Amino acid sequence: MPHTKPDAGLSIHLGDDLVLGRARTLAPLDPALADPLGEAFAALSPWRDYPFSAAALAGYFRGIQPDAPRLAIRVGDQVAGIAGLRRSWLRGPYLQFLGVLPAYQGHGLGSAVLDWFERDARAMEERNLWAATSDFNGDAFRFYTRAGYRETARIDGLIRDDRTEILMRKRLD
Repeated sequence: MPHTKPDAGLSIHLGDDLVLGRARTLAPLDPALADPLGEAFAALSPWRDYPFSAAALAGYFRGIQPDAPRLAIRVGDQVAGIAGLRRSWLRGPYLQFLGVLPAYQGHGLGSAVLDWFERDARAMEERNLWAATSDFNGDAFRFYTRAGYRETARIDGLIRDDRTEILMRKRLD
């Protein structure tokens, strides 16, 4: 797998958080944060429910792949979450990972990331946005549905034999 350095100068402004009173941004994830963030997300549903180990999540966060950035969701100078993308998927980008740490949930960060994800895809003249959620993660299913995503397919046993993943798509036409 080819490795490239993340563009450290890239920072995308997501607007100010009126509750927390600080700027919200997306920027390449510093690989040095992979281990503590792996620990944090491994303790949260849905990742703990599989379970995904802290080491496996940290490995994903640390990974640098062309066309698949891992972005830190920041509030001020604090990392509040992670967004992982696959830019070239089925006629549009796939949101591979979206996680917001508990202290920052409920402040619209996830919605701000989805808004940016859509603006970016439209600017690239993509046809679709993609995301997936687990059948037991009703909160995520409702979150994506409110944002205009619709269930496209159910994939039984993708990660575990007793779980089903729900592929969701938002058309951009």
